[in-house]
Amino acid sequence: MSRNRLLSERTAHDIDARVERVLKGLGNPEPPLRLEDVRHLLKLDLKFYTAKDPSVAQEAISRIRVATLQVFNRPALILDAIHKWSLKALYLPDRKRILLDGDLPIKKHRWNEAHEIGHSLLPWHEDAMLGDNSHTLSPECHEQVEAEANFAAGRLLFLRDRFTQEALSMSPTIETVKSLHGVFGNTLSTTLYRFVETAGVQTPLVGIMSGHPHVSRRKPDFDPANPCRHFIRSSAFAKHFGKVDELELFKAVAGYCGAQSGGPLGSCELVLIDDNGDQHRFYFETFFAYWDALTLGVYVKPEIQMVAAA
Repeated sequence: MSRNRLLSERTAHDIDARVERVLKGLGNPEPPLRLEDVRHLLKLDLKFYTAKDPSVAQEAISRIRVATLQVFNRPALILDAIHKWSLKALYLPDRKRILLDGDLPIKKHRWNEAHEIGHSLLPWHEDAMLGDNSHTLSPECHEQVEAEANFAAGRLLFLRDRFTQEALSMSPTIETVKSLHGVFGNTLSTTLYRFVETAGVQTPLVGIMSGHPHVSRRKPDFDPANPCRHFIRSSAFAKHFGKVDELELFKAVAGYCGAQSGGPLGSCELVLIDDNGDQHRFYFETFFAYWDALTLGVYVKPEIQMVAAA
């Protein structure tokens, strides 16, 4: 399970200022954003590699850091790194080149490319990615670097405050997520992720991405101990509901979901307990997009506690 990592206000502001400069350089374009225009502005090169044609990833490299502390101390093939760490995308800062796995579905290319562009915008990522030993990349630091690139990608693909304004002007529902998905040209999954983080600053929102929740639709590799691919908390949710257990929440969501092969799977009001032990009511709804089940939970009100008279 991947629980989203929330950035400090200072870091988020710094990254957002860099994204703002890119979008201004493009003349503040209308959605959907053309990533080829971004690459042209930043003078970035894009190459695809595939299992059948790996030639673009056959260049020798002397140093590159991937994941945590692994560093190549001798010349190695980029392809070796890709295979060893099952990479789907890679940014080579010294060559200003992005490599994408061409075997992935085209819909996934857009986010992966934007994520690597995010790395390119943040100069403090370069040492980490090139294996500078003065930049110790612990698992904690690695998660931070990836969260920063994700934030940059989200602000870029959703055109910063343009998405914020539209998201806040609409009701927090799956239908709104589907509508914004169409406007900004990004996947439903990335739109749900960005919607929860954007629209949930004041109101607690929570999102879940998983396989089909219904027991009869679960795939053979379903892991009951780790059923959520992503558990997305808005800042307001993380602040007040930080102790909510995602496994128990998934079980509750699965309890109302039908076995439909696609579309809406169901909805229900669920009671969650905040960090002070008080109960609150949330409205949950789940939609199956044939590859991901997308669940959105929206705060409704405090749960009224009934006290029996003596």
